[in-house]
Amino acid sequence: MPEQPISASPPVSARALLAHRAFLFFLLSRSLSRFSSQIAAVAIGWQIYDLTGSAFDLGMVGLVQFLPTALLVFVAGHAADRFERKRVVQLCQLVEAATALYLVIITYLGLVSEVQIFIATFVLGIAGAFESPTTAALLPLIAPQGSLQRATAVASGAGQVATITGPALGGFACAVAPHLAYAVMLLFWILGMILTGFIRPRPQAVSKEGTDADNIFAGVRFIRSNPAILGTISLDLFAVLFGGVTALLPIYARDILQTGPMGLGILRAAPAVGALLMTMVLARHAISRHVGLRMFQAVIVFGAATVVFALSSWMWLSVLSLAVLGAADTISVVIRFSLVQLSTPDEMRGRVGAVNFLFINASNQLGQFESGVAAALLGAMPAAVLGGVCTVAVALLWMKLFPALRQVESLE
Repeated sequence: MPEQPISASPPVSARALLAHRAFLFFLLSRSLSRFSSQIAAVAIGWQIYDLTGSAFDLGMVGLVQFLPTALLVFVAGHAADRFERKRVVQLCQLVEAATALYLVIITYLGLVSEVQIFIATFVLGIAGAFESPTTAALLPLIAPQGSLQRATAVASGAGQVATITGPALGGFACAVAPHLAYAVMLLFWILGMILTGFIRPRPQAVSKEGTDADNIFAGVRFIRSNPAILGTISLDLFAVLFGGVTALLPIYARDILQTGPMGLGILRAAPAVGALLMTMVLARHAISRHVGLRMFQAVIVFGAATVVFALSSWMWLSVLSLAVLGAADTISVVIRFSLVQLSTPDEMRGRVGAVNFLFINASNQLGQFESGVAAALLGAMPAAVLGGVCTVAVALLWMKLFPALRQVESLE
């Protein structure tokens, strides 16, 4: 979303920020939605693989999640500017809660099939495609003047906590009963919808009707004409597209590491633990030199950690390699995000951000599809090894194709 002007007012402390009612309701609502999404990822992945035993079907979950983002990302961005944002978020949470209720019923009655799960996943993908950009656009209307950056950091930290503990909660619920995981999702989304209703944001500037399609897609043209931004965004797309092993975690949990749904939750949480720890390090020690080179090095470490995970048959080594993978990805994400923001004029940041959002989802969810297809053809371990090797190769190739990006010295 476009960067909001920061007030000259002194920023409030984190404690005072949490005492701000609108922000607290926003934080709780957003966290509950993030918890539900993480639980859904574990529950749906485990149930699909339990029903079909097919790596290809696991990959299809990623494709089904990606399609709504690809089709609706620009429409969702327009909706976030055209309609009252908290009502859009509430509507999305209502749709998500209804979908969770549907999954509870068919799972409890033993009527569930892979087709029904794919349909539910697609609906959740539609709601998420609208909820994510709208939530991001709502935060500047809630944070106290001069505290947007700190509010963003607190919200991001809460999201990491949900990413760490949500999969473990989902794995535990699945181990007790599959329908229990969906019931927890239902409860969290309903509570989130109620809390969103208590938010009192400042008035938003509503987008006018009849937006010029040329302006909507101006971000695409700007990225194509700027090699540094194109290199940065495409590096993320292809590196994670090949290197993502998330789709294969149910296979590793059940067939290779033999840990069950609880182990699956731990494996899914491990990258977020590494990411959270690295976020704390970067908050104290910013990367001030050779940032372009450091970004490429982080991607190479990401690929190498993927290979280690692929070859591991020990739970401790698998968790450690996933944590290293998450930490390396955080370094890359921080640098990439800063480079894109600093290289983009303020009046273009919203449209460039929409394209970047699409690329991020493409890398994660199409990467899940690619991993499932490769595992179906080659087997899980060879597919994961190949993905890690391809990630390293992409980083080395991009260093040659975008030398100016490699030579970026600082972010200031």
